[in-house]
Amino acid sequence: MITTHEPLATAHTSQFLKSIRNKTKFRFFLLQQLPAAFFSGIQLVSADEDSCSVSVPFTWFTKNPFRSTYFACLSMAAEMSTGVLSMAHLHNRIPRVSMLVVHMEARFQKKAVGAVIFNCSQGHAISEAIEESRRTGTGQTVTVESVGSNKEGETVATFSFTWSFKAKAPQT
Repeated sequence: MITTHEPLATAHTSQFLKSIRNKTKFRFFLLQQLPAAFFSGIQLVSADEDSCSVSVPFTWFTKNPFRSTYFACLSMAAEMSTGVLSMAHLHNRIPRVSMLVVHMEARFQKKAVGAVIFNCSQGHAISEAIEESRRTGTGQTVTVESVGSNKEGETVATFSFTWSFKAKAPQT
C-alpha cells in the first residue's frame, strides 16, 4: 500500500516532457519503439502536463488510394497524443503502473487531405486514474478524446481512447 502521494504534476513528469520535446530524442524514440510512426513522419507539436498535440503529414507514405490520409495513420497520431500524456504521468513512478489501450472509437467528419494535428487536453484525468490505481492497487480506466484538425481549424476526426492503468506489486 502506498503511504505518500505525489502531486499530479511531478518532477518526473516534467523530466519526461522536457526529454520528449527534444526533437532529436523524440525521433530516436519513434525509430526505436514505434518505427511506423517514425516513417509516417509523425511529429510532436507540443506537450505539457495537461495537453499534447501531435501532427501527421499528408505524404506518399500516409495517403490511401482515395487521396486522403489513411485512417491508420490518423489513429496512430491520435493515440500518441493520449499516450504521451500517459507516459509522462507514469515516468519513473514507484510502484510502476502498466498502461494499455482497451477500447477505441473514431468519428471521421472531413476528408483528411493535408496535415492533421491531434490534440488531447485531458492530462489531468489521466493523472487522476493513475493516482487512483497507485493508491488502491486496482486497475483503473479513463476515456480521453483526441481531436484532429486541419490547417483551417476544421475538425477532421475525433478519437476516443480508453486507457487501463494497473499498479504493479512492489518488488521485494
